[in-house]
Amino acid sequence: MKPLLVVMFAFMVSGFAGGAVAAAQHKVPDTMAERMKPCTICHGTEDKAGRDAYYPRIAGKPKGYLFNQLRNFRDGRRYYRPMALLLATASDQYLLEMADYFATLKQPYPAPERIALSPGETRLAEKLIHQGDVARTIPACVECHGKQLMGTGPFIPGLLGLPRVYLIAQLGAWKSGGVIRGQTPDCMSDIAKQLTHDEINAVAAWLAARPADGSMDAAESLSVEMAKRCGSIVSGGTSQ
Repeated sequence: MKPLLVVMFAFMVSGFAGGAVAAAQHKVPDTMAERMKPCTICHGTEDKAGRDAYYPRIAGKPKGYLFNQLRNFRDGRRYYRPMALLLATASDQYLLEMADYFATLKQPYPAPERIALSPGETRLAEKLIHQGDVARTIPACVECHGKQLMGTGPFIPGLLGLPRVYLIAQLGAWKSGGVIRGQTPDCMSDIAKQLTHDEINAVAAWLAARPADGSMDAAESLSVEMAKRCGSIVSGGTSQ
């Protein structure tokens, strides 16, 4: 195990046990903020890239979405070894507490990336994001992720405030069936498989170049049609 992961695992285990870590004579408070410090080594206030994967912002994401991801990592439905190790002994109740902590955590969003898209790339991205492609049964991104693209409670995450490389990696993994995504097929994997690499690059660049801030609201619920199509996500059965 890599040195960083050893440190992270040791800290997380101490949090799961509910004990405070004593350093010399200093008593560390037994709070969720203190327990979640191992998480913020990677998922901190600033975007960070590691050698193995990109670590995205999780603060402010919907509670249901975060719980599903934590449970999927723990149960092997979505695989990334460091996450599997950290969550191996966590109960559902503790995962819910973790999800609630990060869902309610308020942090500033990073500045949008400076990305120059050609007029053709912009048209391509905006069509898929706002209209979709009926001929290929690809819904508009806004149908699931909300008109402001800040997500739909409680299970669908926002798309703004995320770097282009992360969005490309996730869409690419869905398209190829990469192991970092869920092992169980869902509506997002079905959609991504129909996108071309040019479309993925254009959508990711367009989203990464859009600003996000705390005043932008998530949508309250999916349409009946999309809830039916993506029922496995709404019920918490797969990763998104």
